[in-house]
Amino acid sequence: MTTNLKGRTILLGITGSIAAFKAADITSRLTEAGADVFPIMTAGACNFIQPMTLQTLSRNPVAVDLWDEGAGWQPGHIELADRADLLLVAPATAHCIAQFAQGLAPDLLTSIHLATPAPLMIAPAMNGKMLAHPATQANINTLRERGCHFIEPQSGMLACGYEGQGKLASVEVIIRSVTSFFQQG
Repeated sequence: MTTNLKGRTILLGITGSIAAFKAADITSRLTEAGADVFPIMTAGACNFIQPMTLQTLSRNPVAVDLWDEGAGWQPGHIELADRADLLLVAPATAHCIAQFAQGLAPDLLTSIHLATPAPLMIAPAMNGKMLAHPATQANINTLRERGCHFIEPQSGMLACGYEGQGKLASVEVIIRSVTSFFQQG
């Protein structure tokens, strides 16, 4: 891939979805393209993938806990929010999308969302019924109205055993969406 993201700082939010394992590939591909990637994991994401994996692939510390900021090596959430050129959340659960839409900030990722002036790009991943629920659709529409960019989920076999829409977009589509975003801007 010949994308050039050199000089771009991307905060990669990872939420508690089975698709969190794909964050390793996303991190690796963004880093290879020259981006400075700072992974931000929710507690739920840590149930699916270990922070050390993303730290190694990004060559940056992984931010997990809002209350661990004083540990010395981890950047403060406001400093990190100020440095971002893009906040990419992949995968994004229905819970995370709802918190963003409502302006809630109970954890590090949602606090950074409120603190950053950077554009927001979301790649949802969830059960198709959750995605189709009127509350989720209202939250997505609210975020779209605020200028959020969405990377549409794919249809296919979901981790829950159902088939339908809700599968995280492919890594290639996510990388292409990020690259296109920077080329347009």
